Amino acid sequence: MDSSDHSTTSIADSAVSPSVRPKAGEIRDVLEQEVVTGTLSAGDRLDESALAARFGVSRTPVREAINQLASAALIEQIPNRGAFVRQVGLAELVEMFEVMAELEGMAGRLAARRADAKALRSLNLAHAACAAAARSRDPDAYYYENERFHHLIYETCGNAFLVAEAKRLHQRLKAYRRLQLRVAHRTPQSLAEHERIVAAIDAGDGETAEQELRAHVTVQGERFADLVASLNRPAR
Repeated sequence: MDSSDHSTTSIADSAVSPSVRPKAGEIRDVLEQEVVTGTLSAGDRLDESALAARFGVSRTPVREAINQLASAALIEQIPNRGAFVRQVGLAELVEMFEVMAELEGMAGRLAARRADAKALRSLNLAHAACAAAARSRDPDAYYYENERFHHLIYETCGNAFLVAEAKRLHQRLKAYRRLQLRVAHRTPQSLAEHERIVAAIDAGDGETAEQELRAHVTVQGERFADLVASLNRPAR
């Protein structure tokens, strides 16, 4: 993604402006938020022509956006019928977060053992970028830097199979992880957790890195309640 404003509101505004042509990724961002917040309901059909008119683009970026949503299992593509919203159940969502927490924890433990000086510099730079995004008070800007931060940990772990599985599940959960960051005070909490994760990996402390990453991703207690509330809140 580029460094332009990724907020849902600004993208939605650009969708009706003839002078701005949103990209497939930006269209996906709008649609995925409408799915997870219930603006688009389970069973709703995504009509390519109608969406192309809404966003002021050809059907090509709309089709790309729909394919990306399908890869995240937010929609189902049925041959000869079209693309339909597949609302993820709460139990399935919690199960995915549980597995994600374990994958991230393992990646952190291995990264702490295997990170070289170059990887540690990159991780600290990614953390600094997250801090800058947090200061901007733009949760979407923070989300994209946060995504880069986590992907860097995956790449540093040195286990290609784990990287592939973590990225696959991260893709499935990205809309919900992004939604979490819209909850008041979650961004500074997330940044503080990143600080502890980076410190553990810097110190080569795999056990602490694993514990911190697992806690960072796990959805429970107030964080679970906040996520449930966000799922019932209309997209802005």
